[in-house]
Amino acid sequence: MRPMLRATIALMVLIVVFYAVLLAFRGIALIQDGGTAAVLLGLAVLVVPLLGVALVLREIQFGRECARLADALAAEEGLPVDDLPRRPSGRVDRAAADEQFARMREETEADPDRWQSWFRLSLAYDAAGDRTRARAAARHAIELHHRLDRYT
Repeated sequence: MRPMLRATIALMVLIVVFYAVLLAFRGIALIQDGGTAAVLLGLAVLVVPLLGVALVLREIQFGRECARLADALAAEEGLPVDDLPRRPSGRVDRAAADEQFARMREETEADPDRWQSWFRLSLAYDAAGDRTRARAAARHAIELHHRLDRYT
């Protein structure tokens, strides 16, 4: 992982932890107030930091799994070359991304049990700007890869 990316992730985790601790203190103070409404609100406030930390940990795990798949695919020389034309803003040209997406979708439909196809499809979705489907395809690739690991 690149050092700048690692530092950015560490900073974001520190911010979330700081926010979680701050909210936890507020929740405890409300609970110590003793009123029914204050106690209920304090308990609700305590849940928010727990959810925040859980979501951050989940995203970090997802990122690690995707990096692991990308490394495995690169070792097989199966990563698509990032040679799509880009706009002056740096975003991928939509027509070129759609063309690449069509090829990756056909590859995945032809062999839906290969994690490699699903991971390449997730990269094509991402290039086309569809982050929701990119993440879903990446999660499916991770699941297929885990199944493969269990049987080998």
